[in-house]
Amino acid sequence: MSRLPARLLLVTDRHGSTLPLVRRVALALEAGARWIWLRDRDLPEGERAALAEEVARLVRAAGGHLTIGRDIALAARVGAGGVQLGSVAAVAQARAALGPRAVIGLSAHHVAEVAAAREAGADYATLSPIFASASKPGYGPALGPAALAAAARTGLPVLALGGVEPGTLPACLRAGAAGVAVMGGVMRAADPAEAVRELIGSIAREEAEAAPSLQS
Repeated sequence: MSRLPARLLLVTDRHGSTLPLVRRVALALEAGARWIWLRDRDLPEGERAALAEEVARLVRAAGGHLTIGRDIALAARVGAGGVQLGSVAAVAQARAALGPRAVIGLSAHHVAEVAAAREAGADYATLSPIFASASKPGYGPALGPAALAAAARTGLPVLALGGVEPGTLPACLRAGAAGVAVMGGVMRAADPAEAVRELIGSIAREEAEAAPSLQS
């Protein structure tokens, strides 16, 4: 948990947004989001770099943490706090390029991949899809909270991704997820700021309910 910038990771998707992506990210940051994963990998290199620079400026101004999807060189270029990788083979390269303080994550779809990420030296993994997802309807069968519980037992912090919303979020944390990653629930929301506040509120309520049991 100490290596995670926040318990909510906001994943960008300009295709799902009716607002310019930078504006949507700005609204999310104003509402309290502090960890942004710039995904949007389908842009030409120059356009993606320009977008990353702009998002990085916003995140720095908010005192947040920016993660760049897959592109280690771009993460280094914009001074991002970390990178989200698709392969354990890239973890060592990312660590060498970004340094020991970088927060390096891996996208996993099976518990075995979470275990492999831990062995490779990643700081966390996202596990997906936990629930059916409108963003990726054909991505695979929903793994459910039981998979989160199994992944958490590897000892690596795991973020639930896929179909996470205020109503499903509590089950993820109760299963042992260190946090949640959300894309469509904020990227497609009519009011992204309100969507972020609802997610943060759901996390805060779970933390408050868990506190007495931890103290007893």
